[in-house]
Amino acid sequence: MIIKICVLIISIIFFQSPFYAQTSADYGIATFSIVARDSVNGELGVAVASRFFAVGAVVPWAKAGVGAVATQSFANTTFGWRGLELLDKGASPEQVVEILTRNDDNPKRRQFGIVSADGKSATYTGTDCLPWAGGRNGKNYAIQGNILTGENVVTAMEETFLKTKGTLADRLYAALVEGDKQGGDARGKQSAALLVVKENAGYGGYSDRAIDIRVDDHAEPFVELGRLLNFAQMNYSWNEAWTLFTQKKFKEALPFMEHAEKIAPENPEVLYDLAVIRLAAGKKEDALKALEKALTLNPKLKKQASGDNDLKDLYKETKFKRLIEEDINK
Repeated sequence: MIIKICVLIISIIFFQSPFYAQTSADYGIATFSIVARDSVNGELGVAVASRFFAVGAVVPWAKAGVGAVATQSFANTTFGWRGLELLDKGASPEQVVEILTRNDDNPKRRQFGIVSADGKSATYTGTDCLPWAGGRNGKNYAIQGNILTGENVVTAMEETFLKTKGTLADRLYAALVEGDKQGGDARGKQSAALLVVKENAGYGGYSDRAIDIRVDDHAEPFVELGRLLNFAQMNYSWNEAWTLFTQKKFKEALPFMEHAEKIAPENPEVLYDLAVIRLAAGKKEDALKALEKALTLNPKLKKQASGDNDLKDLYKETKFKRLIEEDINK
């Protein structure tokens, strides 16, 4: 009798523990997500959250000019890249759902959402996904979740996404936060991720990764994701500016760099590159103002400025000489 009681106590402690909830094959990837498209600039994105370690390593998939996929609930991760391949070959989201589930070994336990580059969408929830499970979709978006506190999670996410103004990343994040406010994952929260792609939007214009941020394990993943998103949106604008600058499209680059500075007005490296691009765009006085602030915030940049060919048109300026004089004389 004593042995039976001990076994019962151990079982209760183990099966109710957060560790078990994250690792048990009984649960898979319980999560809520949104895949979406910006109809104005063609951005595609995915936002996802879960009581699961590093959900961003599994669920979100996207390719510029093709589409976005979120695969979850005992996720078949091949649905991500295979879904994108099918979209790229001309299949509609509904056709992708039919093809992927038809050839899957356990379609009743899968859940995924798809949006294509033309804004068509689909969401699928297998009949054996753990409750509450379901989704909603419309033009330019699909929302889905499993092991949620209720249907209100996805309906609130839909309403928030549709009414929120701003960038696609702003709208995805707002929807995710609202899902959490409505209860989110019934087991709690642990990780979140947000991915946005656009042609040539990555560093140097060599990739489509405009924004790619993850919170793998955090007590407040939504707060942390929001903090990272602020940096990511600044970096996105900065990347676009610098890519245009390297293409000698100086006037086109300037608005993106000015926007980056508005997001991060105390970032010395942003201000430094703002000075470079302002100078290239013919705004010498404004360039000096940005450079002065950058060097005040980070005096170590003086050494770089003194030999930076991108600032050569300032070399003869008295103000420039004064700004870097201390390091030149060392």
